[in-house]
Amino acid sequence: MKKLMLSLFLVSMVTAIGYGQTISRDQMIALTAKWEGERFEDGRPKVPDAILERMKSVTIEEAWGVIRGEGYHNQFEGNWKMIHDDVPVVGRALTAQYMPERPDVDEMVRQKGEKDGRIGNPNSWPIDMLTPGDVYVADGFGKIKDGTLIGDNLGNSIFAKSGNGVVFDGSSRDLAGLSEIEGFNAFVRDFHPSFIKDMMLGGLNVPIRIGSATVLPGDVVLAKKEGVLFVPAHLAEQVVTTSEVIRLRDMFGIARLKEGKYTPGQIDAKWSDEIERDFSQWLEDHIDELPVPKEEVQKLLEKRHW
Repeated sequence: MKKLMLSLFLVSMVTAIGYGQTISRDQMIALTAKWEGERFEDGRPKVPDAILERMKSVTIEEAWGVIRGEGYHNQFEGNWKMIHDDVPVVGRALTAQYMPERPDVDEMVRQKGEKDGRIGNPNSWPIDMLTPGDVYVADGFGKIKDGTLIGDNLGNSIFAKSGNGVVFDGSSRDLAGLSEIEGFNAFVRDFHPSFIKDMMLGGLNVPIRIGSATVLPGDVVLAKKEGVLFVPAHLAEQVVTTSEVIRLRDMFGIARLKEGKYTPGQIDAKWSDEIERDFSQWLEDHIDELPVPKEEVQKLLEKRHW
């Protein structure tokens, strides 16, 4: 029975993707079953804004280590071009899948979109769905010439709706205009002056492939100059908390080394009980000035028994 249900689920999902549709709420929940928090109306995981804000300070390496430790080995993709190498993009993935155009399927997609009340060309439909904190993530099958999913007009619309940037396995145009949108960034395969052509929308808010990574709607996008990591929604808080502990321990270690209280060998090795007690006291003494929310430091202290 379970195999039959899974087969029916996959058939219905593939059918939805093939006709440029979103999957149902039930399908979305099934795909992201490990997420136990709030969801959008369509079922997409809604990782809290506070976690997204804290995620901005997480390094790619820290997040990578956590999710690999949980068995997620295919969530990173590198080799991007970007507008700015110092403007991270962090937010909830809203996904779109594009395919090489096939006229009969494209016609069906557009007709269905019109019945559903969608406006304009299909490459604008994902933008209409964006909410604050979203990151538009698109599988453009690596197309560069005639694969420009946005220019500066759509870029302005994206930023107005989401306050965020984009990640495209494809290209973009109007680099000069996009670079003038303060706070906006685009991770793309390349920039090209052509217009989008011979492409069609295959699916909205569906599982997609970005290079060697699998992306689900609601994944937390962590895009920095090293590359893009797609953090499963249910691991986002764990990634943030682990990163903050590492950051605090590094700050403590550096401070004590500068004071000459401990040797490099003591700090670089497994800490003794004495150092662990000293670390707890240091956290209490500096709780109001640490780069981690005070309430999170207090939670950490409550878990420690030194």
